[in-house]
Amino acid sequence: MDVEVVRSWVGGWAVSRGAAPPVSEPWGFTVDVGLTSQVTRHVLTDADESLVRKLTETVTVPNTWLKLFLPPQTVASWAAPGWRLDDDGFLMSTLLYTNAAVAPDGYQVRTWARGGVTRVLVMTEDGAFAARGQVAMPDPGRTAVFDQVETSSAHRRKGLGSLVMRTLENAAVATGSSSAVLAATVEGRALYESLGWRTLGPLTSLVREVPPQRLEIRGGSRHPVGDAGHLRGHRGDLEARAGPRHARERTPGRTRGTSVASLLRPDITGIPTHAQAGE
Repeated sequence: MDVEVVRSWVGGWAVSRGAAPPVSEPWGFTVDVGLTSQVTRHVLTDADESLVRKLTETVTVPNTWLKLFLPPQTVASWAAPGWRLDDDGFLMSTLLYTNAAVAPDGYQVRTWARGGVTRVLVMTEDGAFAARGQVAMPDPGRTAVFDQVETSSAHRRKGLGSLVMRTLENAAVATGSSSAVLAATVEGRALYESLGWRTLGPLTSLVREVPPQRLEIRGGSRHPVGDAGHLRGHRGDLEARAGPRHARERTPGRTRGTSVASLLRPDITGIPTHAQAGE
């Protein structure tokens, strides 16, 4: 996958979702998302079997996400136990042009911009939600990133998805953007292709699962045991094996499980160095 396209997508996605600025790594990008369901995501621009096996065997932090530009069946065969595939996806791109965006009878459109993100909301005349979407434009004239396009099940097949996309496209063009990228679901891909977007390749997600808690009886009641201590011990063992000089520097006071960055420094024996994607 083209590193510059990925860089544009990752940077725009972080702005769209209010995540931390992406950190460039030898193998791609790291983004701290800060959600319970997605603590951190690592985007691997050029993954192979050795890299994926190493990561999935050693990363312990639940709800860490890996994003890879490979078919899901390939990734699934490489992943260690404890990881699951999320929904299939695709990275897509297009050139942008000004176009007509007229709401069908019975609907109204509202748009607003804040913090480099323009949002579009389509409602019924009585104010009920019908469709939405947003586009991030971190810098004027740079590649725009479309995100979170959604149509209510009660209002599908009425052209509202196309309306949202065209309205977002006009907003991006108005800021000087001439191209755009997005991450599409299987269902969304058909809409985007009908609007002239092209598929660049698969976008597969691996998610580190939360380990089940084991319970013990103390004082007549059940208490979770073992898991937190097990993770701490496992992380300590990994840190000892990696060595303190490989530990990724973080804000003082933050504690983390075994991170991808600490495992993939190019001077660690046995871990391949991948495409450099520096800022």
